[in-house]
Amino acid sequence: MLTKLTGGRVYDPAHGIDGQVMDLYIRDGRLIARPRDDEKVSKEYDLRGKVVMAGAIDMHTHIGGGKVNIARMMLPEDHRADPVAHSELCRAGCGHVAPSTLTTGYRYAEMGYTAGFEPAILPVNARQAHLEMGDTPIIDKGGYAMLGSDDYFLRMLTAKKDQNAINDYVAWTLHASQAIGIKVVNPGGISAFKFNQRALDLDAQHAYYQVSPRDVLKSLSRAVHELGIAHPLHVHANNLGVPGNLDTTLKTMGASEGYPLHLTHIQFHSYGTEGDRKFSSGAAAIAEAINQHQHISADVGQILFGQTVTASGDSMRQHANAGLANPSKSVIMDIECDAGCGVVPFKYRDQNFVNALQWAIGLEIFLLVDDPWRIFLTTDHPNGAPFTSYPHLIRLLMDKSFRNDMFTKLNLDAQAMSTLANINREYSLYEIAIMTRAGAAKLVGLHDRGHLGVGAAADITVYTEDADREKMFSKPDYVFKDGTLVVRNGQVVQVTWGSTHTVRPEFDRSVEQDLRAHFDRYHTMKLDHVKVSDDEIAEGGRGRVQVQPCLGRREKTR
Repeated sequence: MLTKLTGGRVYDPAHGIDGQVMDLYIRDGRLIARPRDDEKVSKEYDLRGKVVMAGAIDMHTHIGGGKVNIARMMLPEDHRADPVAHSELCRAGCGHVAPSTLTTGYRYAEMGYTAGFEPAILPVNARQAHLEMGDTPIIDKGGYAMLGSDDYFLRMLTAKKDQNAINDYVAWTLHASQAIGIKVVNPGGISAFKFNQRALDLDAQHAYYQVSPRDVLKSLSRAVHELGIAHPLHVHANNLGVPGNLDTTLKTMGASEGYPLHLTHIQFHSYGTEGDRKFSSGAAAIAEAINQHQHISADVGQILFGQTVTASGDSMRQHANAGLANPSKSVIMDIECDAGCGVVPFKYRDQNFVNALQWAIGLEIFLLVDDPWRIFLTTDHPNGAPFTSYPHLIRLLMDKSFRNDMFTKLNLDAQAMSTLANINREYSLYEIAIMTRAGAAKLVGLHDRGHLGVGAAADITVYTEDADREKMFSKPDYVFKDGTLVVRNGQVVQVTWGSTHTVRPEFDRSVEQDLRAHFDRYHTMKLDHVKVSDDEIAEGGRGRVQVQPCLGRREKTR
C-alpha cells in the first residue's frame, strides 16, 4: 500500500529541512524516496499549507514501573476526571496527573507524540515497568535502567574492580532489563540514605562503602561511552531541590572528566542562595556552562502551576520534601539492594515565591541555552507538570508577549528575582522540531525515528498553522504511527501498538557467575527472574522489541 502526503511544509532538522514544501511517500510503514513507475497511490492526503513534522518524542517521562503505580493509587480521584477534557483539566490545574496506561497512550498520540521513554526502570522491577508500558497503546516505549546506588555496583567500586568488569555489569543490566540507556539517581545517595545519611554532596563519602558520587559518575559515564550506547549517562544529580545546589550541578558537569553526561530535570538543580529568602535563580550560570561544555546535554523539567504528584527514586530528597505534600500523604520506601522510591503529591502555585521562581528558572534555561540539539522539552512528568501541558509550554517558548503576560501574574518577589522578562528569544518551529523530534531521537539513539528521511519509520504529525501555538500543538490534523493514521483532528481513530526500543552491547557472559552468588545471598529474587524476555514484551501481539545499534566510539581496552 502506497500513501502520499502532498504539499506540506516540512520541518525535518535531521536533514536541514526548514519549512520546505515537499511530498512524502509511505510504503509498508516506512518513508520512501519515490514510488516505482508502475506503482499507484492507494491513499493521498492534501497537506498544502499544513506544518509537517516527525512524530514527537518525550525522552523523559514517568509512564511505567512501581512508583508510577503508587502515584496512581495515591490519587484515585485523578482517574475519575473526564478523560476527553484532559488537556483543559491539566491547564486548569487538576485531572489526570497520573493517568492510566490507556489514557497515557491516547493523550500522547492526540498531541502528536509517537514515543515516550521511562527514565527510571529499576532492574529488579523491570518486568512491571515493561508490562505497564506494553499496556500503553500507540506510542513507542523504552527506558533507562537505574544503577549507581545498587549494592553490587557500590561493592565493585569499593573493591576497585577494573573498568572492564564494570562495563560487563552495565551491559548485563541493559540486556536483563531490556533498557536503552543507563540512569543514575542521586549517585550513591539512595544507598547512603539507608545508612542514615540525609545528604550526600558530589565529593562526600558514602558512610559504608566509602565512595563518592563523583566516583559513581566517572565510572558509569565511562562504561556507557565505552559500550557504545548512544544515550549518555542520564544523571539525576545530587541535592535535587536544595538551595545552593547550583554549585553541585556545575561540579557534576566536570565529574565525568569529558565523558558525555545528560543532566535531567536540570531546573530542579539550578538554585542559588541570593536574596533575603536565600533562594535565587542559577539559570544563567547553568546555561553558560552548558553552552561551554559540549559533552553536556540537559532536559529542563519545567514546572507549571497546578496539582501534580512527584515520583522519584530519590528517596533521600523525597523524604526531605514529604512535609510539603499536598494532599498530605506520601510513600517513602526501600527496594531490595537496588534503590528506593518516594512519591509525594504536590501543588505548584503562582503566588508562592519558590514555585514562581522555579517556573521562571526553567524558562530562563530554555531560552539561554544556545544549542537546541542539547536542551530538551520535558516537565519530568508528572513531577513538574503533566505531559499534557506541553502545548502550553511550547507557546511560552515561542511567544514572548504571552510569556511576559504570564510572568506579570507571578508572585511579585519572584518577579524581582528573575531576568526572564528581559530575554527576547522566541523559539522557531525548526527549533521546536529539533528539541522534540530530531534532537531527542539522536540523544536516545533512535536511528529510524525523529526524522522524515528515506527508510525512517513513518511516524508523522501534521498541524494547521496557528499564531496561538498552544492551540496548534494541542490538536494535530493527522498523526501517523508506522504509516497508519491513528489520529484525525486531535482524536484517536485507530489503536496500534508501538515498539519497545533497547540496546544490547557485547559483554563477557561470565559476569553472571558472581552476580548469581550475590543474588542468592542478598536478594529475595533469583537472578534468572530479573531477566525480561522478548516474548514477555511482545505477548499478545502488543508491540515488538526493536534493538537499536550500539555504535562503538573507540577500541575496546581488552
